[in-house]
Amino acid sequence: MTFEKEHEDVLQNIEFAIMEAYHEQADLIDAEVLTAIEWLIRNYGREASGKSGSSSPLRGISGEVASKVKQMCEWRLGRAPLSDEEDESVDEEMTPKTPEEIVACLKWIQSSIKLWTKKGGRQGYLNFVRQFFPS
Repeated sequence: MTFEKEHEDVLQNIEFAIMEAYHEQADLIDAEVLTAIEWLIRNYGREASGKSGSSSPLRGISGEVASKVKQMCEWRLGRAPLSDEEDESVDEEMTPKTPEEIVACLKWIQSSIKLWTKKGGRQGYLNFVRQFFPS
């Protein structure tokens, strides 16, 4: 089984959070998403290796993207409830992931961002992923 198939649910959850940010900020660009993903990779990577502390907080649009993706990652880790727009807890059964699995999924997203930016320009990744999440 490929990595993408094995972790399809987590990858879709992360990309859903990214698309939420894109719907709120139509001028969002791939580089801002990449900054957010790399920040999360560093933070969850530290945790996976048993180190404490986190990077200084991100600001601006990248910070907003990181916040949405982190909320999704925390839910996938089994640490926090996921809420919908009406701020009602979403009760969905799922097996919690490890920080190592979250880092691997974030790295997969990171490589996808780089690939689609190269192919499609400043919003290449966002425009590619958008087709899977119609508004």
